Amino acid sequence: MAQGVLPFQLSEEFSESGVTSLAGLPAYLELSHAMGLAKSIEEHLKVRGGGQGYTDVQIVLPLILMNLAGGECVADLERLAEDSGFSRVLERCELHHLSRSEKRRLRKRWRKAKQRLIPAASSVFRYLEGFSLTPEQEAERGYGKAYIPPASDGLLGLRQVNTDLLSTVYSKAPLEHLTLDLDATIKEVEKKSALWCYKKFPAYQPLNVWCAELGWMVHSEFRDGNVPASFENFRVFQETLEMLPEGVKTVAFRADTASYQHDLLSYMAEGQHPKYGVIEFAVGVPVEAAIKAEIARLTDSDWKRLQVRHKKTKEWCDTGYEWAEVVHVPNRVAARTSNPGYRYIITREALHQQPLPGTEDQIEFSFPTAIMKERHYKLHAMATNRKDSGDEIIRWYRKRCGESEQAHDTMKNELAGSRLPSNKFGVNAAWWQIMVIAMNLNSAMKRLVLAPALGKKWAKKRLKAIRYHIINLPGRVVNHARELWMKIGGVVALSRLREIRKRILALA
Repeated sequence: MAQGVLPFQLSEEFSESGVTSLAGLPAYLELSHAMGLAKSIEEHLKVRGGGQGYTDVQIVLPLILMNLAGGECVADLERLAEDSGFSRVLERCELHHLSRSEKRRLRKRWRKAKQRLIPAASSVFRYLEGFSLTPEQEAERGYGKAYIPPASDGLLGLRQVNTDLLSTVYSKAPLEHLTLDLDATIKEVEKKSALWCYKKFPAYQPLNVWCAELGWMVHSEFRDGNVPASFENFRVFQETLEMLPEGVKTVAFRADTASYQHDLLSYMAEGQHPKYGVIEFAVGVPVEAAIKAEIARLTDSDWKRLQVRHKKTKEWCDTGYEWAEVVHVPNRVAARTSNPGYRYIITREALHQQPLPGTEDQIEFSFPTAIMKERHYKLHAMATNRKDSGDEIIRWYRKRCGESEQAHDTMKNELAGSRLPSNKFGVNAAWWQIMVIAMNLNSAMKRLVLAPALGKKWAKKRLKAIRYHIINLPGRVVNHARELWMKIGGVVALSRLREIRKRILALA
């Protein structure tokens, strides 16, 4: 009997064939071992302790691999468990490098023979419950105030795992200068316990610090949706500086108007940090009445055209924007005895569709505007302590809107940050942090392995492209001559995976 429109049939495979559709995923498992990820999880995470059942490594590492394979919820772990070929590789690698005593101790965690290599969804949910807030902390959450629950020991452990991974990756290709981009992102959810954000829907609003040179999410603090993006940014920035590797000598900082806080700016401009001293920055500034008054004093000769270099032709192109520098001294800065020494740079863009005469008072814009010689302009302001020319500073500042926004899109749409598993804040915070580690492991793969082995273009590949070309490959895992072999379908795919493994071996 025909099963469908086209001439092919479906049947169940009963043999233990070792077929896998994730032939490239073991490369990430291999890289994680080369970077010491499992050891770091074992050292810093003590959610399970020395009791029975799965260890922290046996739960967190499959969740990281599930993120990379395209899973987005706890139930998607079944997809890894049903992949017999990948399960064989994971089983063989689990005991690799362990001593006999460590292997015995691992087996003693089970009263009976372990039936599942990858934990079931129920086991993972019980594990994530260990990150839950206390009843007193849950009671503090609510409307009318901004509250960030203190990070639990488990969540601090996950952050330390991410920091250890950063230090290891950095040691393979160190840089003396790093640029940090701080920005919040809104993740809309349908959880009953989620609080409404300023956009009028229930959400969480993590605050992220992205490193542009490393392509790395250095710090991500999970927050409720009602917590303003400007809340405790100074503290988060200080925590981020402590997470940076030892070899970093200078740091630069970029952020939007949410980080326009004079305590933070003065801290960087006056060189108050004991290691990095003066930190160069460019931070967006709200265009308030005092700044508009300074803009009104500018003449046409004060405005300069803003140009950018074309990516392909390398020629300078006009953007339609103009920039100027204004003298502005906020009241809080004027009251200080020391001079923080930062400048204010303004950009303006003429509206493509000018309001009709007499309708100016009827139109509400979602961005700051000003009327100059009967033309409406869109305005943007920034504060900076850099000594470069204004156009160079603007071009440098605008780079933050590229990769950091793309990283937010990856977190919310390409990884498991797309679906948070629980109504409990602490569980979702742990799930988010595990997703961040997975994204950073992929960044390490691109920067340290794919780009050197396959070409520089792989450093910019999106995760969905890497899944298509590297991770989701067909293969068969077989035992031969007391060794485990993975047979790959396709000469090009086999060649790529061989080059990847060579590079990982060189790193280890």
